[in-house]
Amino acid sequence: MLYAIIGEDVDDSLQQRQQARPAHLERLKALQHEGRLVLAGPHPAIDSEDPGAAGFSGSLIVAEFDSLQDARDWADADPYVEAGVYARVTVKPFKQVFPQ
Repeated sequence: MLYAIIGEDVDDSLQQRQQARPAHLERLKALQHEGRLVLAGPHPAIDSEDPGAAGFSGSLIVAEFDSLQDARDWADADPYVEAGVYARVTVKPFKQVFPQ
């Protein structure tokens, strides 16, 4: 089943985010290689694809896991969690309707 992983950044997290980003991306690449990643990306803190120093307000990952607990376990082990980037992470089941 698909799950949405929604990370909400702490204020002024850009430096921690930049430091943890390579390890974060490696985990996402592994999901992609396994054919389990639907989409992933950050939420810019301002209305711009490149927010610069404004940074990001969080991230969204939609991926396939065997269970809600597996998705939570994966999210809890994210380098952004370990680096203190996220204030909170929400994991919920997701039903993709479009595109088909």
